[in-house]
Amino acid sequence: MWWHQKSRTPHSKKAVAYYRHSAQDRQENSIPIQREKVKKFADEHGISIIEEFKDPGKSGLTIHNRPGFNTMMQEYVIEGKKEFDYILVLDVSRWGRFQDTDLSAFYTGQCRKYGKQVIYTSMGFPREGDLVHSLRLSIERFQAANYSRELSQKVFDGCVKIAQQGFRAGGTPPYGLCRLLLDEQRNPVQVLKPGQHKSIHNQRVTLAPGAKDEIGIVNRIFSMFVKKREPECEIAAILNDEEIPSPGGTEWTSESVRNILTNEQYIGTIVYNKTWSRLKRPSKRNPYDDWIRTENAFESIVDRKLFYRAQEFLAIRKAEHERRYSSEDMLERLDRLYKKYGKIGPRQIAGSKDMVSAATYKKRFDSLDMAYQQMYRDVLDKTRKSVLEKLQEQADGIETYSDYIVIDNSFSVLIQPSVPMLYGYREYWAFRPDPRREVDITLGVPLSNSNEYSILGYLILPRMLTRHHNIRLSASSEGYLALHGHFNLDFLQKLMD
Repeated sequence: MWWHQKSRTPHSKKAVAYYRHSAQDRQENSIPIQREKVKKFADEHGISIIEEFKDPGKSGLTIHNRPGFNTMMQEYVIEGKKEFDYILVLDVSRWGRFQDTDLSAFYTGQCRKYGKQVIYTSMGFPREGDLVHSLRLSIERFQAANYSRELSQKVFDGCVKIAQQGFRAGGTPPYGLCRLLLDEQRNPVQVLKPGQHKSIHNQRVTLAPGAKDEIGIVNRIFSMFVKKREPECEIAAILNDEEIPSPGGTEWTSESVRNILTNEQYIGTIVYNKTWSRLKRPSKRNPYDDWIRTENAFESIVDRKLFYRAQEFLAIRKAEHERRYSSEDMLERLDRLYKKYGKIGPRQIAGSKDMVSAATYKKRFDSLDMAYQQMYRDVLDKTRKSVLEKLQEQADGIETYSDYIVIDNSFSVLIQPSVPMLYGYREYWAFRPDPRREVDITLGVPLSNSNEYSILGYLILPRMLTRHHNIRLSASSEGYLALHGHFNLDFLQKLMD
């Protein structure tokens, strides 16, 4: 009509529009509805939409896997492919449901940096200095993020309830098992193929015995492990030699065999919540106590006694592994090796079946030298106490923090005694300057090789002037001694003055 045409504002401004709709969103958030509302807003305000970007079926938790959003930001905002003034979005939730609301503000701020203003059409144009609009925007961002959190929690609670009832909450079935669809009366309907899902809300999915050849392989693995005491690596090698595909269709490994041996689902137990992965955050493994377990939920394919026997073997081996790789046990074996050969090195360690590798000692103690020092922990602790008492006589105030001290609120010192170590016909003392920023000085304290372990002197090793690697000090280290060596602690007085 003529009066309607007269009332329209001329299109004096240009904009691009962005639409997003995820699989979990309600119908009123569909992209056609968003487009209709955004276009109406543009017409009412004399804005011409020159380009539209959309991300159908994409989550708003991050910008990953949102090609429409990323193209708009890179090509149109940052690179300036076309001239325009605004980015029109229906509401804050369509822009994104970022769990960190600062990220939502960051991307709008980035648009502002390149001269583009993001307008949420449901809120309208903000007036300059409008604190109410800013406050509402912050609330909208929080609500957008909170919606995803609440939805995630509801989905999780629903899956927990399903698992507690003995049904499958989702996911790929384990090797040797299949997904079985049940009707509303919990009667079997059909075996679900990969990619198939239930079509009726009241239907449920459980697990059932799968392919006979896979069931045979599962039981064979348990039998080889329990009855023949074959380790996982040997079982994997046998299966690979016979060209039997693994659950992933590739070769068997020790890990894939171990996954079979520890899977409770083979004895009819539904297990849920073994891992945590929500809101696009990295997956992590949950502690066993947080798992949702429902026993006797479906027919088992492995004898229970055989399964629990396997768990006993695994538990015994785990305890032995923890003992063997404990710091105490590693140091005891190192001490025996040192008493046998009078020295320790990679060659001596490699020649003893009782030892773990030299690389393991290095990883645990930083080096073999530092591992050797730990064999004399009582001596080192006694020396640290003695040096601390001497420092307390010179300083007005000493505070202890963890394993180092702070002197007169001026600088921090880590006391590091060292007993001599044989190297051929000579001896050397090993030190490792502490790399932590909290430690200003590593105070090396070489000790004599007598049973008294008396203090021979002191080494001042400032963090800023020494490299953070092992230092071997011997009688031939004259240059190092001249630079860092002291007969007593008087030098600390100069640092405190």
